Amino acid sequence: MSLNSAEAQQRKRARDLGLDIGILQPGKWNAITDVEGVKVGHQTLVKGDNIRTGITVIFPHDGDIFNEKVPGAVFVGNGYGKAIGFTQVEELGNIETPIGLTGTLNIWTVANGIVRYVINLPGNEFIKSINPVVGETNDSFLNDIRGEHITVDDVLKAIKNAKTGPVEEGCVGAGTGTSCFGFKGGIGTSSRILPKELGRYTVGVLVQTNFGGVLNINGAPVGRELGVYNVPESMCKKKDSDQDYDGSCMIVIATDAPLFSRNLKRLAKRSFLAFGIVGAWSSNSSGDYAIAFSTNPQNRIRDVDPFNREKEKSIEYPTRVIINSGMSTLFQAVVEATVEAMYNSLFMARDVTGCGNTREALPLDKTMDILKKYNVLNWNKKLDPCKE
Repeated sequence: MSLNSAEAQQRKRARDLGLDIGILQPGKWNAITDVEGVKVGHQTLVKGDNIRTGITVIFPHDGDIFNEKVPGAVFVGNGYGKAIGFTQVEELGNIETPIGLTGTLNIWTVANGIVRYVINLPGNEFIKSINPVVGETNDSFLNDIRGEHITVDDVLKAIKNAKTGPVEEGCVGAGTGTSCFGFKGGIGTSSRILPKELGRYTVGVLVQTNFGGVLNINGAPVGRELGVYNVPESMCKKKDSDQDYDGSCMIVIATDAPLFSRNLKRLAKRSFLAFGIVGAWSSNSSGDYAIAFSTNPQNRIRDVDPFNREKEKSIEYPTRVIINSGMSTLFQAVVEATVEAMYNSLFMARDVTGCGNTREALPLDKTMDILKKYNVLNWNKKLDPCKE
């Protein structure tokens, strides 16, 4: 994987090139890791001419997640996917393992790797049931997906690599072989911090982008200007349109706001508004899912273990949660962060060739010219009342 001569310029994140999305402030890293305790790990597999895949894992906190579960929820935008563990999250409203992302036919291996990690933690010798949470997108355009090249050891390496701080984006981990809007997609992340008067809570988002549409950036019709129409042939007869428009998107949402599963699901649901903003519509075979969790320490779930009663802590949940009317700004935060994470997945990707195909990265120089033409750079600097 290498940049071609036309893309020798340094890849930069959207905000670093002067693109402001929304009116809320990002966190220090502008990443899901701005939510305290959240860690992200990648393992990238690039071998020969045909292997372009990987794993991304997201830790809700730095402790034993199985014994200190976090409130969680899932929302299915379009269910054309192979998600693992979602029914138990839906039923119980909690998440008890790191969250894994990968390519479609590797999802079961990643689940096995997460199980291996959890049962081998000290103190977990009595565990007999684990609900690993894993999502996927199909990276077969650039990757030999039928080869199932990921191993449990690769999953354990991704887990070992997990850390806080800046998150590597673009062609890395689960985003190594993905495509988006006819360009190279990948991993992207962003965050937003609420104003002090609204609790100063943080919302962080990480996406694995692999879907179609016609790219729109801050209202500028970038896809149309570049002549890249990632849509069905019946919709567009352009000779240079890209018909490989089906794919998927995984959205992982973290917040330190005290929320239980009901309002976490509402938060996850709002993240899908980002699709319309960026120019997508979630096609028939695009498996689009959101997973949301709260890291707030007071809301950790130290549940009764039916296989080891000595671990029993309490049969009462904490009761401190944000009321419904306090959710609106969190909704705004998750939409802004999801949009910017999607843009970052494109801005930070690079050209990739695999399986005889090449997926070119979004050309940043031409894109910036378009954004200047439509006057959408730094467009919210005048909104100082929402800045601190």
